Amino acid sequence: MRLDDERESRNVEDRRYQRGGRGISMQGLFMLWPLIRMLLQTKFGWAIIAIGVGAYLMGFDPLALLPHAPTQSNVQHVNDDTQAVFIKKVLATTEDVWTQILPKYGHNYTPPILVLYRGATHSGCGFASAQVGPFYCPLDHKIYLDLGFFDSLARRFNAPGDFAQAYVLAHEVGHHVQNIMGILQKVQALQQQAMREGDKVKANHLQIPVELQADCFAGVWGHYARSHLEPGDIEEALNAASKIGDDTLQKETQGYVVPDSFTHGTSKQRMKWFLRGFESGDMSQCDTFSQIGSL
Repeated sequence: MRLDDERESRNVEDRRYQRGGRGISMQGLFMLWPLIRMLLQTKFGWAIIAIGVGAYLMGFDPLALLPHAPTQSNVQHVNDDTQAVFIKKVLATTEDVWTQILPKYGHNYTPPILVLYRGATHSGCGFASAQVGPFYCPLDHKIYLDLGFFDSLARRFNAPGDFAQAYVLAHEVGHHVQNIMGILQKVQALQQQAMREGDKVKANHLQIPVELQADCFAGVWGHYARSHLEPGDIEEALNAASKIGDDTLQKETQGYVVPDSFTHGTSKQRMKWFLRGFESGDMSQCDTFSQIGSL
């Protein structure tokens, strides 16, 4: 994907180097152990530990209390600034595209905030960690992205490539578009009703058209950003969509598929809807609810 001359989005909150943004390393725990062992000997010490655990869960690094203590970011020496610049430029292209086309469908576009972090952080939807993967929080209108996910995407899921990364971000921006349009709110109400009725399968399946529509919206973005594409980029996105389909993930992790637990759609569905958005460039072609489920 060619973005050399493109601007970087300013709608970014970079927490990669904040205290607590990466959690505590094993080396950090080793450094704290003498203090922890001493605190365990008294009730007051137990209280301090409890406070420290609570602070950690809220995103604060207890190691910061130690003089000259190295944070995990220093220990790991992770230099991902180049990748951060790329993803900021991708975000800028989504801003340009959706600001242009969303008013045609009756909505004004207000960009989301992208939160970059490593390891763990807090969000308006609760605790965010690298294990959760990228997600959009409709409560604070922010996208949370641990850049380490892209390492997993390439190595664990065998979906490398810069446009595969761009697709992941565009998918989360697609959820933001759904939030602006009021789609997420309607689905959430139906999911809550299903859970009250004890129908977890229905609640899961209501999420599938949400995710597939976000894939389609990512394709719409790709249609309007095609001037930045290079040969092989679309194949990278389709490969990524295929590798993170529910059926493919379940086969790889547990050896069998449980359709009732699907929440994102099959690999075939995810590829189909991204491609539909990309080829048409038309949001009205992204009505996954009429084919997968209904509001």
